[in-house]
Amino acid sequence: MPEPNDRAPARGDPQPDRAVTLIRSDALSDIAEYAYAATAPADARLIFLAGACPLNEDGTTAAVGDHGGQAAKAVENMRTALAEAGASLEDVVSTRVLVASTSRADLVTAWQVVRDAFGSHDVPSTLTGVTVLGYEDQLVEIEAVAAVVE
Repeated sequence: MPEPNDRAPARGDPQPDRAVTLIRSDALSDIAEYAYAATAPADARLIFLAGACPLNEDGTTAAVGDHGGQAAKAVENMRTALAEAGASLEDVVSTRVLVASTSRADLVTAWQVVRDAFGSHDVPSTLTGVTVLGYEDQLVEIEAVAAVVE
C-alpha cells in the first residue's frame, strides 16, 4: 500500500486538464487514503450520479456474497455512467461508499477496491456500514459527484 503522502497531486494543485482540485491539509492526519476536500470551478458542469450498484446487464446482482467483487462491479458501472455523462473517474469530486455489513473487514475490503480504482485521484470519500441496500443480495453501492469543464 502506498504511503499516504505519496499521492498526487500535491495540496491544492489541480490535475492537468481537469476541473477538480484535491485539497490536503497539514493540520489533519495524513493516514487517510483520500484528500480531505475538493473544489471545482464555478463554470464546471456538475454530474450527480445515482448510487452505482453491482448489477449485471440483465439486472441480476453480481458477485453475490463477495464485498470486493461487488465493489468492482459497482466501480465498473460507475465508469459507464460517468462516460455516458462525458466524464471519467478523474472528474469525480467526492464519493460515498455504502457497505451492507457490521464488519469493519468487509468495509475495508470494499474500500480497497474503490480506492485502487481511483489511484492517485484520491477524492474525498465517506465509507459507511449500512443495514441493507436496495437490491436482492446487494452488499455495496457507490455514490459520486463529478465536475467537468467544457
